[in-house]
Amino acid sequence: MTASSSQETHITITNVWKAVAAGIITSIVTGAIMAVALKTGISPFPKPLGLAFAQWVVGQQLPLPVGLLFHTAYVTAWSTLFILVAPRHLRALPILGFGLALWLVAIFVFTPLVGWGVAATGVAGLKGIIATLVPHLLFSLVLWLSCLGLLRSRV
Repeated sequence: MTASSSQETHITITNVWKAVAAGIITSIVTGAIMAVALKTGISPFPKPLGLAFAQWVVGQQLPLPVGLLFHTAYVTAWSTLFILVAPRHLRALPILGFGLALWLVAIFVFTPLVGWGVAATGVAGLKGIIATLVPHLLFSLVLWLSCLGLLRSRV
């Protein structure tokens, strides 16, 4: 039996809480960096994608904190799901692959849904491609570091 196949991969309440914590940490760090990028003009977007999506869902303008709640909810949910479903893949490259898969969903589903076009090119031109990719690379890095810190025995 190899070392990887003998690792504990059962879902326990402790593992769930650690996965949720990793997701929340990832959400807070990425949200804070994206907020700074938006406020300083580095981000070419008119508003955070989480806020644009929340407004699309409810069909009306919403304050920024609602968008941050949406961001926190979906980043935490996706992070937790990945950690619990793929516990043997909590290494840098699989997490990067997961982040890139989420980026593809964002650019082909969510940015068109909110009226920004594929990869937000409708509101940011070609900068939209990079401006949607960078947060997903950051997501991958922070999630990997969170897993290293919280789930050492599994990473």
